[in-house]
Amino acid sequence: MMGAIGKLGARLPYEWAVGLRYTRAGKRSGRNSFISFISLISVSGIALGVAALIVVLSVMNGFQKEVTDRMLSVLAHVEMFDQRGAIPDWRAAAREAAANPEVRAASPFVETQGMLLSGGVMRPAVVRGVLPEEEGKVSDVPKNVTQGSFAALQPGSYAIVLGSELAKGLSLAVGDKVSLAVARADGPVEVTTPRLVNFTVAGIFESGHFEFDSSLAFVSMADAQDLASVGGPTGLRLRIADMQQAPAVAQQLMRSMAGPWYVRDWTQQNTTWFAAVQSQKRMMFVILTLIIAVAAFNLVATLVMTVTDKQADIAILRTLGAAPRSIMKIFMIQGALVGILGTLAGVALGVLVALNVHSIVGFIERLFGVQFLSKDIYLISQVPSDLRWMDVAAIGAVSVLLAFVATLYPSFAAARVKPADALRYE
Repeated sequence: MMGAIGKLGARLPYEWAVGLRYTRAGKRSGRNSFISFISLISVSGIALGVAALIVVLSVMNGFQKEVTDRMLSVLAHVEMFDQRGAIPDWRAAAREAAANPEVRAASPFVETQGMLLSGGVMRPAVVRGVLPEEEGKVSDVPKNVTQGSFAALQPGSYAIVLGSELAKGLSLAVGDKVSLAVARADGPVEVTTPRLVNFTVAGIFESGHFEFDSSLAFVSMADAQDLASVGGPTGLRLRIADMQQAPAVAQQLMRSMAGPWYVRDWTQQNTTWFAAVQSQKRMMFVILTLIIAVAAFNLVATLVMTVTDKQADIAILRTLGAAPRSIMKIFMIQGALVGILGTLAGVALGVLVALNVHSIVGFIERLFGVQFLSKDIYLISQVPSDLRWMDVAAIGAVSVLLAFVATLYPSFAAARVKPADALRYE
């Protein structure tokens, strides 16, 4: 590469030729070699900082994508609720919602809360009543049933499908009996008394998201209506073409649907989690950018040493007619080139690691006999990675900008060197 730089410098203006010459590794011993070594350290520092930032952001993006996908295997993209109570004709409401070109499917549901009891163990649960033939159009729960059958949720069957962690906590398997206690209001003064209903475990699903697997249960919609004492579904779950457009579609449906509807999208159901993830990503970007900044500002020391070492050369160029801005340009070119080389090396290394992080982590785990992610705790055993080229471009731009800023002071100092003072002791 350095030979190519030398050939390139022969065809460029002298500022570029001299700047490229100073950037090349010195072949002589002594001060020049030491300065070249410091330059190499600066390039390596920038490369490692850039690579670390790319890998960390890719892994964080991977975790966010993994958790989001698992959330959306249970959540609908958009949920609609009739503020007047039960929906009198959910099929008519679904057809009205389908007038929006983004809406692909709709499914009714009834949701209530209760306590599941088995063998003296009690667990709280969100009980969702659904139509088995419609639920698969808006979520992946039927596909995620690992034991039993989701289709067994028929009216009057009092069958129930439990999340895997919920079933584990209650020590239940398919075919076992479980009691569900729900609250109901009795009498004119609405005294709340518990109602106990027996269900048969018809299936167990595993979404891979602990919150849902440990708290969610499905029953037939008719059974849920009986539990909640309502005359019809209380809401509609919608799947749209592009889940990223869910907030906009929710707003459009609120304006277009007749009647007092409350509409929410999937991001509103997990606002705190998404806000926390975005905050963490911003903080990691800032913290790791400081690593790049430290490496980039090593260029200040490198260039100051180069200016001190090359004062005689600067004086000769000045006596030959070189303007101060040309001297300044020489050292800015040298520093910027170091920053660009470091950034390119860092981008190449970071992209390579980010694309193969699973294999690299697996090799380290086998080599040292450790496991970084326990499936019992994190629900995944592999480190995910989602490389986004917009992040790579932003990191590269910040790195080059910091390297350029680091060249300003040494370059300005070089432009102020006085030829007479520099040549006095030569």
